Amino acid sequence: MDNTPINYKRKLNIPWLFQMAWRDSRRNRSRLFLFVSSIVFGIAALVAIYTFGVNLDKDVNAQAATLIGADLTINSGKPVDPKMKPLIDSLGDRRSEERVFMSMTYFPKSKGTRLVQVHALQGDFPYYGSLETTPAIAGKGFRNSKEALVDQTLMLQFNVHVNDSIKVGKVTFLIAGTLNKAPGQTNVASGIAPMVYIPLQYLEQTGLSQRGSRIGYNFYYKFDHPVDVEALTKKLDPRLEKAGLNYDTIQSRKESTGRAFDGLTNFLSLVGFIALLLGCVGVASAIHIYVREKIASIAIMRCLGVKAYEAFFIYLIQIVGIGLIGSIVGSVLGTFVQHVLPIIFKDFLPIAVSTDTSWWAIGQGVILGVIISILFALLPLIAIRNISPLNTLRMSYENINLLRDPLRWVVYTLILLFILVFTHIQLHNWLPSIFFTAGILVAFLILTLIAKLLMYLVKIFVKSTWTYPWRQGFANLYRPNNQTIILIVSIGLSTAFICTLFFIQSMLVKQVAITASANQANMILFDIQTKQEKPLADLTRKQRLPVLQQVPIVSIKLEKVNGKTEADVRKDTSIKLRERVFSNEYRVTYRDTLTPTERILNGDWVGKAPASGDVPISVEDRFAKHNNLKVGDKLLFNVQGIPVNAKIASTRQVNWSKMQTNFIIVFPKGVLDDAPQFHVLLTHVPSKPASAAYQQKVVRAFPNVSIIDLGFVLSILESLVDSVGDIIHFMAMFCMATAIVVLIASVRISKYQRLQESVLLRTMGASRKQILAITVIEYLFLGTLSAFTGILIAISGSWLLAKYSFDIPFSASSLPALLFFLSIAILTIAIGLLNSRGTLTKPPLEILRGE
Repeated sequence: MDNTPINYKRKLNIPWLFQMAWRDSRRNRSRLFLFVSSIVFGIAALVAIYTFGVNLDKDVNAQAATLIGADLTINSGKPVDPKMKPLIDSLGDRRSEERVFMSMTYFPKSKGTRLVQVHALQGDFPYYGSLETTPAIAGKGFRNSKEALVDQTLMLQFNVHVNDSIKVGKVTFLIAGTLNKAPGQTNVASGIAPMVYIPLQYLEQTGLSQRGSRIGYNFYYKFDHPVDVEALTKKLDPRLEKAGLNYDTIQSRKESTGRAFDGLTNFLSLVGFIALLLGCVGVASAIHIYVREKIASIAIMRCLGVKAYEAFFIYLIQIVGIGLIGSIVGSVLGTFVQHVLPIIFKDFLPIAVSTDTSWWAIGQGVILGVIISILFALLPLIAIRNISPLNTLRMSYENINLLRDPLRWVVYTLILLFILVFTHIQLHNWLPSIFFTAGILVAFLILTLIAKLLMYLVKIFVKSTWTYPWRQGFANLYRPNNQTIILIVSIGLSTAFICTLFFIQSMLVKQVAITASANQANMILFDIQTKQEKPLADLTRKQRLPVLQQVPIVSIKLEKVNGKTEADVRKDTSIKLRERVFSNEYRVTYRDTLTPTERILNGDWVGKAPASGDVPISVEDRFAKHNNLKVGDKLLFNVQGIPVNAKIASTRQVNWSKMQTNFIIVFPKGVLDDAPQFHVLLTHVPSKPASAAYQQKVVRAFPNVSIIDLGFVLSILESLVDSVGDIIHFMAMFCMATAIVVLIASVRISKYQRLQESVLLRTMGASRKQILAITVIEYLFLGTLSAFTGILIAISGSWLLAKYSFDIPFSASSLPALLFFLSIAILTIAIGLLNSRGTLTKPPLEILRGE
């Protein structure tokens, strides 16, 4: 007798596993492709954004020189120190100068006025790219004559044409051409601050370059011989920084532009990732039902000697195939979608973005899709290892899907870690990544708990006295193969996300809205010289307009905080001050009272300066916290060359949303009264004709005074918010499309179970009308509860964002929420009815025969 022990272990036969996975899928491929469809839109969104980002980065690198227009630029917000002039004039082989400032312009032909950004240019700038004009020759020819280039938005707005005239300050220029594009200019910037180019040689004649005028000084350099510009700027950096001069190179512009759009693409990638997460929830739910229906097949395979881990791998192979196919399809779709993105983003892009196919982006999308499909599918798949041969006799899945299974918690942990790591890759910051992951988790938990609570309550409260359709409709919410949890989670989460976007957009629009009340300022006049203050106020009153505010403004620099300079802070990292607190030029005011938009939080308000000692000032609270300033700190300011010692006497809370002059720093009266200053005047104009007439009189009498028509600004800001909203909504629709696909897939996946139930009801005498009523009740309740829960989460999330991120008053727009609520309820019912149409139109015997 052979006593050699039998070795029951055998090697994993991988080809056989693939063969079994293929054979098992033959009768279920149409249903498996429903799983595929759940992740397609999420992968499409990500691949589209990834491809757009790759092309944008490539095009920024290729076109960086045209963004800056020169090899090196040096700029300052004040006239250059004469000591630095030799250095400024020694750089480059070719040089150009430019003065940039805001000013009112007047169009004699249409008698229109508009605040514009004036560029007074001298030299051949730009050296890379060009000022794109119509006619093309105007971009060069205007520099030597009393001619101007006018932004195309202004030309259209005031119906002026080439060879008409424009008045800038005291000088009238002939319009030589329409400015279509300048280096680094975007359509958004053109709408907010349209440009007008004039020759620098006529700037003094305009009368706009006065003491106190806010003018930017730009110097552009082109090197005709090889020069390491980065090394040169690094060498000059200490001298330039000491003189308060900033610089920019092709490389630094390339990096700053890339960072700006990296933030946008990373945010939109998170939107696509949410769509992918929704799809994977659908995959997990569908696989859950799929495994339930495969218990008999798996149990029979176990009886035939198949190991539990082998059965697990058979279905894991199917899931990998599903994820791979869905990711490839999604990647192909995303490659087509990315052709649309440059069109959607055109108003925000300073360059033309190509639409080349990125295999790197496609590869990322495919790998990501497969990984996340496996992670979510593991939750139901790990139960396969607990299916024993005994399950051929005892068809119980409830004993298999154990909540206490430690592997389930390992999978949960892996999913959360994956979401956290992916989010960190997009945001490059752990704290917001943790908050994002926690927010997703909380939303999932809330929706899951609500679904489970619904199922529990239905079991308790459904009465036998209710009519038959109502009893059956509500019973379907907790019967085997129900879709209660998956539908509430997927539809609720997508509803919450999209409604949150609508709520935030609505709140931002309201923040820039101007009320029509007579005491609300809607026009601001600034750059008013001291000698013009009273005549301008008199002119305003003669036009029967109120003078709501007249505020003096003084420009100052911060030199020291508690005796520490910027150099000290840079050397000693233990000093808890930010370097940039010294680099800014602050525009402050002085007065003896608080305004209605302010209230003291710490310390005491002092409205009149003492005869001696440090000057007591008030600092805005958030500015103080961000820069680690507190009551009692001593500050040394440079006021137009004169040192002024001050101490923080109080911190104030300021309501920045009110349309009036608000300041970070406020001095008491008696200190800055005689300092060089300009003034701001606020008034309310009741109508567009009155606004036009008033602006014309101001521009003619005081050409240096600039005017901001807040009503016009409102329309621009609303358009800007709408444009941003359209971009986000475009990406958010991938979430809604995924939710709809998950809804269809989850309903279709249990079609066979539902058909059997409906056939039994038909056989027992239920009429078509009753089955229709049962279906409508079930899906109406699911749709309305999903939408309602999602909207509640959106309201909560919007409140948190409004309070802690945007710091704006919370308000919820009811119309989008109501439309979403009704749309989702109707859509859910429609899909449920389409799923049941075979039961309603065919006799029971035909369905049982499988005809």
